[in-house]
Amino acid sequence: MTDDSERLAPVIPLFGGGATPNAPSEQGAGTGESQAWHTTWRDLGSRPEDRRPAPVKPLEVKNQGGVRFVELPEGDEADDGGQVRADAEERLVKALRRRSLSASEARAKLRESELEPEAIDEIVDRLVRLGALDDAKLAEQLVHAGVERKKQGRRAIAQSLSARGIDRAVIDEALAELPDDDFDRALEYARGKARTLLRYDEETALRRLSGQLARRGYGGGLAMSAARAALDEARRPRSSVRFD
Repeated sequence: MTDDSERLAPVIPLFGGGATPNAPSEQGAGTGESQAWHTTWRDLGSRPEDRRPAPVKPLEVKNQGGVRFVELPEGDEADDGGQVRADAEERLVKALRRRSLSASEARAKLRESELEPEAIDEIVDRLVRLGALDDAKLAEQLVHAGVERKKQGRRAIAQSLSARGIDRAVIDEALAELPDDDFDRALEYARGKARTLLRYDEETALRRLSGQLARRGYGGGLAMSAARAALDEARRPRSSVRFD
């Protein structure tokens, strides 16, 4: 008789199949232990289709104020590149709500997120189409502020627009809308400063006032003429009217 220790262990089918029909029954075959093994393999998913990953849900796109934001459905995550781009665009739109930017400034802000040039071009071009970026309107606003609030001349205004990355052709078009009244604006500014300079001698007062005008973008000859006219007005004795 064969010793019990030499008996072969029962064969466990690896892919969920039952015992081979008409096969001799070994000790333990068909017991709860054997059935548990079968169940375990079935639960793990023996078929290839059971091991396929769940399909990825597409990204949703929502419109907010005319600008598209990419949002993931709850529970999903974007790939690294897509999420970086979405975050960079969101930061740019928030910046545009606080302050107008030129297209050049928008590109510089997007480059801070280390986006690929193609992605930057796509974002900027779309915001331009939507009107969120408009260099012509920005130039018009800056020209108006330079003239009305800062009392600047053409040269200073052109320099400020150029510093914002606005194209020269757009700058020239915006400045072309200004009336040819640089001398009048320079004189108006100089009149407001002339009396504070009367304590100096004539040459020093003229140099200081013309320098202030030059820093505001008025040309050398124009600045000198406006400064001299304003100082002459300030030195004239004020006429008094007496009634007998």
